[in-house]
Amino acid sequence: MFDILQALLDLSATYLLAAALIFARIGAVVGLLPGFGEMFLPGRLRLGIALALTAILVPVIDRSGLPQALPPMIFAQYLLTEAGIGVLIGLATRLMVHALQLAGTIAAQSTALAQIAGAGVAPDPMPAMGNALMISGLTLAMVLGLHVKVVVAILGSYSTLGFGVALSGADIGAWGLDQAVAAFALGFSLAAPFVLAALLYNIALGAINRAMPQLMVAFVGAPAITAGTLFLFLLAAPIIIMVWNDRLDAVLMAPLDFRQ
Repeated sequence: MFDILQALLDLSATYLLAAALIFARIGAVVGLLPGFGEMFLPGRLRLGIALALTAILVPVIDRSGLPQALPPMIFAQYLLTEAGIGVLIGLATRLMVHALQLAGTIAAQSTALAQIAGAGVAPDPMPAMGNALMISGLTLAMVLGLHVKVVVAILGSYSTLGFGVALSGADIGAWGLDQAVAAFALGFSLAAPFVLAALLYNIALGAINRAMPQLMVAFVGAPAITAGTLFLFLLAAPIIIMVWNDRLDAVLMAPLDFRQ
């Protein structure tokens, strides 16, 4: 009887230790995750999401390499390491949101619509085009099962980096630089149709002004660029959102790819 109770106590101790470490990683991920980690969501809701994901993942994560007990200093080191890994996963996904916002900002500034500000959904003001793209992208990601993809991504992260595996500063720096460059390149690529349209518009406006100096081209061109931008946004926004969502899925499949 006492042997059974002792075995149950040892199992529960390992289980609770694993749950605490897994919660540290998941909590950091949820704090930066698109959709779930937005600033306008209440803190208690985000905490509930982290606890729910922890309850889902604790039974399925391999805990064989985790000792039954850890000294306080080693436990604190494990806890910080797990939180750091979660921050990296969250940053990889959060940079995708910044890429979408960057695409909207570049598109708005290229087409002289940056002065039209969006509603207060993001913590920082941004043009309405960036706001619309961000809301549309987050909505599509949630509809297509972002929560399931996040669970799979976190579960896969334990195959790449197990409990308490520390990373060198050089690896983290190189990974962060690659992620930032890729996010900026994605944002500029998504805004490329608007940049090209603005370039053609300015060339045409300059040619008209050269041919007809007496014509006030600004009064003619301002309504034209506004109407053309809105029409182009109507056509390009669905494609931009789908391309962005595919890229987000690729990031979630390997958020901790240090092979670059």
